[in-house]
Amino acid sequence: MRLSLLQPIVERPGPWASVYADVSHDTEDAAKQQELSARDAADRLSALGADDATCRAVHDCLTSLRRPGQSLTHSGRAIFATGGEVVLDTPLAGPPVTRDVTWSPVPRLAPLLDALGENPVCLVVYVDRTGADFELRSDTARSDAGQVSGDDYPVHRTATGDWSERHFQLKVENTWEQNAGEIADAVAQAFEHSGAELILLAGDARERRSVHDRLPEQLRAVAYESEHGGRARGADSTRLERDIAQVRAGLELDHTSDIIQRFQAGSGRSNGESDVAAGVPNLIEAAREHRIDTLLISPDGGDAGREVWVGPDPDQLAVRGSEMQYLGEVHPTPARADDALLRAAVAGGAQAVMLHHTDEEPPGGLGALLRWSTPVTH
Repeated sequence: MRLSLLQPIVERPGPWASVYADVSHDTEDAAKQQELSARDAADRLSALGADDATCRAVHDCLTSLRRPGQSLTHSGRAIFATGGEVVLDTPLAGPPVTRDVTWSPVPRLAPLLDALGENPVCLVVYVDRTGADFELRSDTARSDAGQVSGDDYPVHRTATGDWSERHFQLKVENTWEQNAGEIADAVAQAFEHSGAELILLAGDARERRSVHDRLPEQLRAVAYESEHGGRARGADSTRLERDIAQVRAGLELDHTSDIIQRFQAGSGRSNGESDVAAGVPNLIEAAREHRIDTLLISPDGGDAGREVWVGPDPDQLAVRGSEMQYLGEVHPTPARADDALLRAAVAGGAQAVMLHHTDEEPPGGLGALLRWSTPVTH
């Protein structure tokens, strides 16, 4: 997961209210339930010691009307607030596994990473003979990304076989090929500017294959085709939704598998150096030096909830409170290791991946791929 979404959080010292809420509104008494849920979250924060202004900000956020175009049925939100202000309000694809409310020096970030996953953005291209419509899809968003139109004459073949008709059909073929090239160029531009990580082409087989074959080589490696759906009204959308979900899930699985393999390969080196780190002390040292490239977290690992010590700055973290005076903080506070390391990873421009039910988890459930190798100490 790219952690840039969390950048506003690391720029504020806290303490933080972290709320994971179910904001489904599909019952007749939805407004009442919404108010009760908001009041409960504010009361729980107050009991934990949160200031009144922050409690009100969370309450108001949870009772606000849904945003235009955003369905809240069976959905959730992760809210992070401090100093009387909601700094980050992130929609979730479904209700959170745990409806958690915390007040802590470091925001409770690990459940957000778990809920969002990689959440890769897919550029869906609805193709026909005359152009294409573009749409961006993720777990929590669906947005128009433009369109491209090519020549619309001639685009239809005829069934006769005389010379003039064969000449006309050749012009049809040329129009198809020209339009496919223009669509492919537009797909490349949309992909570059949209932040998408993969492409799914939908439409008739010949048309989508023509566009696929004209994409730049590096894009063909992340471009897939769907036999379902298309640009025309009434095209099969149910099975297209399934195809979008499958290609996005496949990309996430491939990325996680690659991270695990790289971690295992680094752990097995025997040349006196390592480009991975495991164990809370080693990870804290790497985080303070901004050496973490990708943080690995298993929520079930024993080290995830281990107590570490932090200050207001993301680089101020240590195994023992007594170490914090050397980092410029004389009043350190305890925090969970997974959240403290995630905050430091965000500040250092790193990525993170959540691991589940795998035998290749790092010892204790926390590990990292490093930006450069370091000597192995024993």
